[in-house]
Amino acid sequence: MRFFLKATLVASLLAVIGLPVAVVIGLFLALDDQPTLLRAAEVRPEAIARAKRIVERNDPRRMQSGVLRSVVIGGEDLDTAFNYLAHQHARGSAAVRLREGAVSMAASLALPANPFGRYLNLDAEFAEAEGLPQVRSLDVGRLHLPGFVARRLVEWGIAKWSAQAGAAKALAAIKQVSFRDGALMLIYEWDNALPASLTGMLLPVEDEARLKAYQTLLFDLSRSSDRGALPMERLLQAMLLHAGQRGGDAAAENRAVLLSLALFVNGKGLGAVLPATRSWPKPAARHVTLAGRHDFAQHFAVSAALAATAGSPLSDAVGLFKEIDDSNGGSGFSFNDIAADRAGTRFGELATSSRAGALKAQKIAPDLTAGQIFPRVDDLPEFMPASEFKRRFGGIGGVEYKRQMAEIERRVAALPVYRD
Repeated sequence: MRFFLKATLVASLLAVIGLPVAVVIGLFLALDDQPTLLRAAEVRPEAIARAKRIVERNDPRRMQSGVLRSVVIGGEDLDTAFNYLAHQHARGSAAVRLREGAVSMAASLALPANPFGRYLNLDAEFAEAEGLPQVRSLDVGRLHLPGFVARRLVEWGIAKWSAQAGAAKALAAIKQVSFRDGALMLIYEWDNALPASLTGMLLPVEDEARLKAYQTLLFDLSRSSDRGALPMERLLQAMLLHAGQRGGDAAAENRAVLLSLALFVNGKGLGAVLPATRSWPKPAARHVTLAGRHDFAQHFAVSAALAATAGSPLSDAVGLFKEIDDSNGGSGFSFNDIAADRAGTRFGELATSSRAGALKAQKIAPDLTAGQIFPRVDDLPEFMPASEFKRRFGGIGGVEYKRQMAEIERRVAALPVYRD
């Protein structure tokens, strides 16, 4: 009896002491001091073009509920997107490799300071299954999780995610995911209620309140001014002043300002991307200019919003794609539009990347002028057809192209708003 009691006591102590020890050991094995994957984030203009075509083919306004649709994404584009998201949202790198019937995914994600390791290195393999792919294996640092454990973990993560408003409906819409011929094919069943149900995921309550405030302000500004061209700096003045008066998270306020402004300048309302906002006050259509030109205002506003909500590599690529597209039958390649893209990107980064920068953007609002945020561009080449662009500048990556781009960067960096 005494032996039994002692054995029970020892077992209990081991259980109590052993669990924390096991957790600590698990953390040491799961976390690393160095990343196993280190890649630059690069989004090429041709990838943006392919993404644009996918979006156009799957425009919700042209689809009917109950109809099966398919999306095909090439392995290279999938890899680029996955790596870009890892850079922007986890200060890390990622890679995707497609094989027949399976996909391998790896990621190295930076972690906050802790005693166990600076990076979370993940390596997983998924195989085709009915509906969503099924995890075959999962390595977390030096920990190898058996298939059944990995599946339980992934199922738990999906269950947590699907508890969000709209997520369950989005998952239910996916009917098949397959990996064939170096591409991912997604088959889904469209539901007209899906865009509205996803708004809760895309737009937290606090962000909804912010966007509504600036949408209402644009409603007033678009109707109170004279009916001529509306300078963008005047809009930025009013909206950033309002952001400062609202207080709270300055970067989040500025982010809402730039998103609302970009949609307004380009002739669209928030309802174009967030259907649930269509009942809000709708600003009147206005011709908005920057340095006297509407196209400069468009480039600046879109790039600022992209930098505020996503990051500079994507906004660079979007701007570059626009210019390449213009050079092939459009208005022609224009370095001054590229300058507007770069200036917008820098402003978006300043206004949202840190509290100090966000407050600075709000502080300069009362005296904001176009010259503070937009460089001199009247001497930059524009409206060049593709053949002329290639002859004069060697195409994208040519020596003269790089020299011209460096000059644009110098001019943007010299603007007063970016000086310390």
